[in-house]
Amino acid sequence: MKLKIGDKAPEFKGVDENGENISLSNFKGKNIILYFYPKDNTPGCTNEACNLRDNYNMWLEKDYEVIGISPDSQQSHQKFIDKHKLPFTLISDPDKVIIKQYGTWGPKKLYGREYEGLLRTTFVINENGIIENIFEKVKTKDHTNQILETIK
Repeated sequence: MKLKIGDKAPEFKGVDENGENISLSNFKGKNIILYFYPKDNTPGCTNEACNLRDNYNMWLEKDYEVIGISPDSQQSHQKFIDKHKLPFTLISDPDKVIIKQYGTWGPKKLYGREYEGLLRTTFVINENGIIENIFEKVKTKDHTNQILETIK
């Protein structure tokens, strides 16, 4: 099932970089930028994370929380956060439960080869838990402006 704008965001439970349990309901009443990315410390993922980091205070001022999800381990997330001074939570989803719940796992193509992988996607979720926007073609170096163009 593919999520659409206007759908209720699926509740999820995961583990963050510190091993703490975290769920969507922890952020009840907040707007969320929930972004799914393939792998810590790869060029595109680093660009995207650093772009969101560089604008994090502005996101907080606009009452948005930023949360990243990838299949990487907690330890990998912690190193990624430390290396790039990321101020937001990264959820580890090695079993791809949340990733599949949000429909961000599927066929990809690289150098003509097809394989299954994480489809870089961002969901903008409002304070009522409703998906307000979905970005499937993420501009990693300018993601903040890409999102801002659609926020009321």
